[in-house]
Amino acid sequence: MLQMRPNCECCDRDLPPDSVDAMICSFECTFCAGCVSTTLAGRCPNCGGDLMPRPTRAAHLLAKNPASTQRVLKPGGCQKAT
Repeated sequence: MLQMRPNCECCDRDLPPDSVDAMICSFECTFCAGCVSTTLAGRCPNCGGDLMPRPTRAAHLLAKNPASTQRVLKPGGCQKAT
């Protein structure tokens, strides 16, 4: 089951479980769509993998399967992809 991390690792923007702006790689590194398009060029800065839209979780399922509350943030933010 996806952790549904609560924030962008680059800019710390909140990304609630129903956010359509959350993007993840296969390791669930989580970024907002803005950072993915303007800074990361569609690639995870941690593993180099593709960043894809994170599925949303239906509100009625969050009580039994809550999203993570642990925030992950890259020290110094993300560097622009070259």
